[in-house]
Amino acid sequence: MLFRILLGLLFAGSALAQDYPSRPVKIIVPYAPGGSTDIIGRIVAQRLSESLGQSFLVENRPGASGNLALEAVAKAPPDGYTLLVGNVSTNAINENTFAQQLSIKPSRDLVGVAKLIEIPHIVAAAPSFPPSSIAELVAEARRNPGKINYASAGLGSYPHLDMEKLKQAAGIEMTHVPYKGGAGQMIPSILAGETQVAFLNLASTLPHIRAGRMKALATAMPSRLAELPEVPTLAELGFAGIGTNAWQGMFAPAATPKPVLDKLYGSIAANLSRPEIKETLAKQMLTVTLAPPQEFTEFVRKETQGWGEFLREAKIKIE
Repeated sequence: MLFRILLGLLFAGSALAQDYPSRPVKIIVPYAPGGSTDIIGRIVAQRLSESLGQSFLVENRPGASGNLALEAVAKAPPDGYTLLVGNVSTNAINENTFAQQLSIKPSRDLVGVAKLIEIPHIVAAAPSFPPSSIAELVAEARRNPGKINYASAGLGSYPHLDMEKLKQAAGIEMTHVPYKGGAGQMIPSILAGETQVAFLNLASTLPHIRAGRMKALATAMPSRLAELPEVPTLAELGFAGIGTNAWQGMFAPAATPKPVLDKLYGSIAANLSRPEIKETLAKQMLTVTLAPPQEFTEFVRKETQGWGEFLREAKIKIE
């Protein structure tokens, strides 16, 4: 009897995958338009629409550090018609920092569809901000404790936690200003002088840096970037291990049938593996790092555990 039930579910899942998608698919992005998560979400949506013959529509749903989007997708029907493009903040850190506030558990209630990209990060500052190096930033913060504002994508986001790491390592105080819309709101805050410094991804900031509207104080990469050869790494400056290798990926409700996940991944991989698309993304500082559903899901679980250990060791609590 059990065998017949399992066999029936297998055939049902296969039939669903053959027909999928038969209507428009919603891709929820947990931030405002303009940031890297939104950028890759729209690129993937366009390619899926073209290759699978149905509309894949991006819906920006910022708020609560990405938790609104997380909960919306986790509670959606597990049929492949509601998807999420999330990142290390929403899908690895939030489970640890917002355990009491979340009504879902991301590692249990969401499943990976595909790891998509990774993005280098930098410490960026407003051009009007006098410090032009990490040493000058530290000196300024020591002269004026708490008077420098730093932006983040929300409480518990990796731009927040990375700056907390830097503050602890340097022994300085700065004031945290969280923005629910990610880089799409963080960058305007720096350009307007509302905040002075932040950990930001290079995909969103490189055009501003090249135009002189923003300056890079340091990169969070293991070695200097070819695009910014004059900018030192944090490791060079004595802050090794600070800065997040930010990844972005697609997720679905946990009970989504495997044939649907495999069909989505197959289409994503076929598109993002094309040389011209990889080259276009690379010009925007988005490095394609594909991983299929099972591998990506396990990767996210390990990331979630690792961030939990860091938060406990650093005794950082998000109220």
